[in-house]
Amino acid sequence: MSHPHAHAARVLHVGGEAGYPITIGPGLLDDGARLAATLRGRHVLVVSDSNVGPLYAARLEAALCAARPELTVDRHVMPAGEHEKTLARFGEVLESLAAMHATRDATVIALGGGVVGDLAGFAAACWMRGIDVVQVPTTLLAMVDSSVGGKTAIDLPAGKNLVGAFHPPRAVVADTATLRTLPPRELRAGLAEVVKYGAIFDVAFLGWLEAHAEALLAGDDATLAEAIARSCEYKADVVARDPFEHGDRALLNFGHTFGHAIEAEQGYAGAHGGGLNHGEAVAVGMVLAARLSAALGLATDADAERLQRLLQRLDLPTRVPAGLAPGALLARMRLDKKADARGLRFVLWDGAGLARIVAGVPDDEVLAVLAAG
Repeated sequence: MSHPHAHAARVLHVGGEAGYPITIGPGLLDDGARLAATLRGRHVLVVSDSNVGPLYAARLEAALCAARPELTVDRHVMPAGEHEKTLARFGEVLESLAAMHATRDATVIALGGGVVGDLAGFAAACWMRGIDVVQVPTTLLAMVDSSVGGKTAIDLPAGKNLVGAFHPPRAVVADTATLRTLPPRELRAGLAEVVKYGAIFDVAFLGWLEAHAEALLAGDDATLAEAIARSCEYKADVVARDPFEHGDRALLNFGHTFGHAIEAEQGYAGAHGGGLNHGEAVAVGMVLAARLSAALGLATDADAERLQRLLQRLDLPTRVPAGLAPGALLARMRLDKKADARGLRFVLWDGAGLARIVAGVPDDEVLAVLAAG
């Protein structure tokens, strides 16, 4: 039986060789038939974390088993937090797959935010050289960014997402009703990635976000659903054109080189240690990228200020946290996956909605922007 709200779902498609649907709407966790339709075999491992598992795992499992009673469904719950996105926690998911004798047609369902999606997706990529993963994102950040596009990874102490694989999901199912239990800080973190799509691709979307900032902050269902659908369309479009990040897809890293350096330097202490979380770090990073663009003469300061104002209206940080040394952040960026032999590569912009990749950015320009904050 389908859930009464399921008819409100929007379905988008990521094209390309390994295409898949993205379904967005309220009540999808209870739509067992839709979820079961994504499964090839009868083994399912639901991977969640200690925040999301207790809220939603039983509902998802009940819906699946009602639709397909012959399924073998196990649950793996990891501790919550970016600092848990480790090699050890990844190994524990593989042990859970081994314990249930998961076959090559098994499916991992990643139920949670970006950490769960990244780690469970990477485990699916590696178990028997690759089994299906269905991404069921429960945070705004995961819905608009990490669940779409097949990038999976774990962190090392040296840096974020250094170990991973491209492993596109079989489907993405975003139940917008789960956002009602999302802490306000996590909702704001997701809005940073929504703003990013306007910043890199579409100044008109930036204007739409300026007009709807209050409704988004208040968690208005219809406004959020629209923002999610539009964000996923931008991401699906660029992923289909560039599945392995050889070109345009790198534009999605706007703000991320700075942001990842801040996160790594803080020891991924976003949730538990007073540091910035991923979305907050990206908000700061986008402002720094806009400031660097202005310093290099690519864009105006006015564009940077417009972006900063919107992020501030969404209650996001826009300055480097106190106590992070510019030199230490620069050293982190040297290890970033977006650096190469010619020096640092940044996603910068020629103005709002006009992102581009700039290679060989001089260290002193970067240090000056970091020092100014």
